[in-house]
Amino acid sequence: MHPKHQNLSIYSSLKREKEQFKPLKDGVVGMYVCGPTLYSEPHMGNMRTFINFDTIYRYLLKLGFKVKYVRNITDAGHITNSAGVSEDNIGKAAKLEQVQPLEIVYKFNTKFQELQRVYNMLPPSIEPTATGHIQEQIEIIEKIIENGFAYVKNGSVYFDVRKYNEKYNYGTLSGRKIDELEQETRELNAQDEKEFFADFALWKKANLDDMQIWRSPWGDGNPGWHIECTAMSTKYLGDQFDIHGGGMDLKFPHHEDEIAQNCGSLGCNPARYWMHANMLNVNGQKMSKSFGNYFLPLEIVNGTAELFDKPYSPSVVRFLMMQSHYRSTMDMTTKSLDDAEKAHDRFMDAIDLLDSIPVGTKSTSDVTAMIDGFYDAMNDDFNAPILIANIFEAVKYINSVNDGKATITKEDLELLSHEMKSFVLDVLGIVPSAEGDDSKLKGVMDLVLNLRQEARANKDWGTSDTIRDGLAAAGIVVKDSKDGSTWS
Repeated sequence: MHPKHQNLSIYSSLKREKEQFKPLKDGVVGMYVCGPTLYSEPHMGNMRTFINFDTIYRYLLKLGFKVKYVRNITDAGHITNSAGVSEDNIGKAAKLEQVQPLEIVYKFNTKFQELQRVYNMLPPSIEPTATGHIQEQIEIIEKIIENGFAYVKNGSVYFDVRKYNEKYNYGTLSGRKIDELEQETRELNAQDEKEFFADFALWKKANLDDMQIWRSPWGDGNPGWHIECTAMSTKYLGDQFDIHGGGMDLKFPHHEDEIAQNCGSLGCNPARYWMHANMLNVNGQKMSKSFGNYFLPLEIVNGTAELFDKPYSPSVVRFLMMQSHYRSTMDMTTKSLDDAEKAHDRFMDAIDLLDSIPVGTKSTSDVTAMIDGFYDAMNDDFNAPILIANIFEAVKYINSVNDGKATITKEDLELLSHEMKSFVLDVLGIVPSAEGDDSKLKGVMDLVLNLRQEARANKDWGTSDTIRDGLAAAGIVVKDSKDGSTWS
């Protein structure tokens, strides 16, 4: 374990404050994150959540924790929409395309797996599916009924919120009050079956046109949306685990209902630390097809997103996301992407320089304090924007050393090189843009720089400047120093 692991603090959505992170078991972290619902391709807002938790996962590994990271795949069940109505979105998509639900799930899971690779996301330890855990969901529902917190009505099973409230507090995570919820309630499907307006479905009796149906003790049907996460998180991480994450939009009702289900079946809140990533805006507005600012994660990479004039590498998009704290709303614009692209390239240029800058007998900056700043930023609730700001100070130092304006010892250079590469490449997940084969370009550039050096030796400054300016126009920067010329 890295000694800095003891300084990690996390903002708890449940307690609404930062608190020191203390896992249930020393050196081991159990983390569950709500994954995609496979009735459509994940949009860029979904990807922001997954990328943020990928970075959190990466930093926990950096600190030396053994992390069991579980992220589910929702490929069955009724999803509660914004009006509170239970809908089979996967079935709807399958009917629209006149295919089986499994074809829809496979199609969009393939796309999601591709997005994970494109955006350099580490695979979770386990990626369970709802359809693979129907029996576990049924068993959790049976426990909830046995404990008196659910009732059966016409082949469906509903969670009894009033009974639950006699022992626990429904709304503890979201801060929503029962009386406030009642005022917001609309006329909902199957409302007449419920004994109380706030009760929610654990199991839904099958309709004649349902495309996914399973057998249960209460009759043929399919699970509600929330129960799958309770079943799978506790199966793989235990009755209680360390971190539960997801998007801010899942706080209510999904995560609130997960807490209720876990308390109702196992007698405890499932997670010690609830974490929520905030939303993505595009051009100052919530991303929406109705606003005309909606695009898919691959469209921005291949240049088919009409909102932007050019494609951006996945690494640049990821770098932009890291410049906003995961709990803050971020705005994606052409300017922010262009600025991120420039900053990204500065980072990568500095990483390349680490292998070639000269060493001296002393360091003109406190390298240890510089590196401590990297850890301090991420230990403060995974503050990636501050980490990037601190790394930029290291970038300036590296460039100063390369320009002969500062010095660094061999030992400090090795330490700084290791930690910078680790934080930029391994924690932030940034990778160089794939823009051709540099090994072939290197041979060409060696020839060009030799010709330029001959021109400089012959005091042919016009030819020297013409070569330099021509390379700059092609996006290649030449830097001259007393030790020769370098390019990037």
